[in-house]
Amino acid sequence: MKRQRNRSRVAAAVLAAMCAAAVLPGQAHAAGPGVYAFDPDAKNVQGAVANVEASELDEGVPYRSTIRPGEKLYYRVTLDDVSTAYVSAVAVPGDSGEVAYGDGITVSLRETDDTRCGSDRAAFGSGGYARPIAAYAYRTVEEGAGTCQESGQYDVLVERESEETSNSDAWDLELRFLQEPRLKSGSAMPTDGPESWPSASAQPLTGKQRKRSGGAGYSEATSLENGRWQDTVAPGQTRFYRVPVDWGQQIHATAGLSNSTGATTEFVGNALTLALDNPALGHVSDATLSYSGRPASASLKPLPPVAYRNRFAPSAQVNAMRFAGWYYLSVSLSPKLTESYGSEPIPFELSVQVKNRAESSPYEGDAGAFGVTDQDREVARKGKNAREAARSGPMTVVAAAGIGTGSVLLLGLGVWTLLARRRAAAGTPAAGYPAGVGHRPGHQPPQGR
Repeated sequence: MKRQRNRSRVAAAVLAAMCAAAVLPGQAHAAGPGVYAFDPDAKNVQGAVANVEASELDEGVPYRSTIRPGEKLYYRVTLDDVSTAYVSAVAVPGDSGEVAYGDGITVSLRETDDTRCGSDRAAFGSGGYARPIAAYAYRTVEEGAGTCQESGQYDVLVERESEETSNSDAWDLELRFLQEPRLKSGSAMPTDGPESWPSASAQPLTGKQRKRSGGAGYSEATSLENGRWQDTVAPGQTRFYRVPVDWGQQIHATAGLSNSTGATTEFVGNALTLALDNPALGHVSDATLSYSGRPASASLKPLPPVAYRNRFAPSAQVNAMRFAGWYYLSVSLSPKLTESYGSEPIPFELSVQVKNRAESSPYEGDAGAFGVTDQDREVARKGKNAREAARSGPMTVVAAAGIGTGSVLLLGLGVWTLLARRRAAAGTPAAGYPAGVGHRPGHQPPQGR
């Protein structure tokens, strides 16, 4: 009985792997408008209005919470005295109706006596429509600094600002706490920001356009390499992608919205928003385009190559290009387009260029989320999303091998034959075979088509 149960478990694992392989990387997996895909491993946590009652966030663990208009919610983290720490919050309004220009969240990291270490604010801005927005706060350990340098507990404060005319529904929050790896011992890093960098716009790509469907959240962001990528986005929807950008590399991105196939030429201001966030989910830059039924495009302003010294720059955009890793691109379409152009998705092209040779990491040991590996580049080439790349076990083995559906079926039949022979050796007829067939010399199972 025990051996039969073990064989059943093996068969179930194989079937699971076969099913997983049938969903090939790069296929559509984004949810409908207004739906955000939270990290499936996210733990629920409730923010506290009193800092002494705050729940602690563990490093590297995603969390899910909620916040209402005007609320100021505390969470808590434990920091050492050598690492730069980052706490990010993604605000997800969903289908919560109207938002104003200044509606948004502020994230700050503080000592428990309320001394502020760092803060950041994310707002809907000129787009003026609800969509996921991200902000992060960080604590930097610097020689000669007088505050926020000690090890111990620190408060994370998330504040929501909303106009009285805005929708009062609660927003969901996705929270993350990361610590930057230590620098190599004895390394002398620059302590001032860059004075200049290549700031010319990238030349348009001319290669063949390929299709790749974006995800519905950061945890489902579809991996991209250099190229012209075609997708569709519906009014009120946000598509997420991620691009590996290593030390010394510079990213360029352009989103081009297709023409409308109808006769309408109604003007919609700030119809599409293209945004870039760094590996710690700190906002880097965004660009918007207006739409009147004709082709339109928006490009991110030229950003500096990834460098450790960028963190010392006064510009927020330059400052955010401070480490290597997966950089996240999102494309959001205003729900206002529904009034004139309907609710059907509109095709668009996302052009991505990462330039320059990769430079060596300044960190000691594994860079974790703040580095790019050969495996990351392979994941980007195959178009896997973050969740697919993180899978383990039989499903990953099948998926990572890039095995086609027909090959997987043959693999399954092979395992079936092996189990049948083991059953036959034990005197048990194999399922689907007459008694004795399972061990007949030279017998072959039915061939898959």
